Amino acid sequence: MKRNVSDRILLILKKGGEVSVAALAAELGITKEGARLHLLKLAEQHYVKSTQKTEGVGRPITYYSLSKKGQSEFPDAHATVTVELLRSVKKLLGDNAVDLMITEREQQVHQRYEQEIEGSKSLEERLERLCAIRSAEGYMAEWRTENGDYFLIQNHCPIGAAANECGGFCRAELANFKRLIGSEFEMERVHHLMSGANHCVYKITS
Repeated sequence: MKRNVSDRILLILKKGGEVSVAALAAELGITKEGARLHLLKLAEQHYVKSTQKTEGVGRPITYYSLSKKGQSEFPDAHATVTVELLRSVKKLLGDNAVDLMITEREQQVHQRYEQEIEGSKSLEERLERLCAIRSAEGYMAEWRTENGDYFLIQNHCPIGAAANECGGFCRAELANFKRLIGSEFEMERVHHLMSGANHCVYKITS
């Protein structure tokens, strides 16, 4: 399905975090003025916000990113129902019951993921398959390497409401990724959506 320009801009900002007018224009294949007009319209509708940064000599550069309203354009799977269920379980059975549920869920997820990436001989192959699985589930995942380190990036969290309600989901996710990547690597979360970052980023070192 063909997306309109506004939808494409929101998707670019979702994946890229902060983006300048020039970078957005190049990505869309339109003029800077055209990109600026689209961004101003989205800002008026409160889908994007802007910040100015000074980079060397000259005028500050304006960067645009998604606002909370813009973030809400990306689906959060069954958000209301999930949060209500978590609160009910906490109220009726206590926090320990929620932890047990999360542990059981992540064990099932781990088994399924392990089957999917079985046979991957290198870290790159495991990351490639893991990102494909996560993207299919709505996490908009990708990986990259920089200065010998590897980074697993998730640009969206389809269970964000549940994760915001209960931090156990995020802890279980990191533990699961560590098991999948292998004990010969160190893995840490360096950016966190639930802490206000534009995406979750996991750094992997040998």
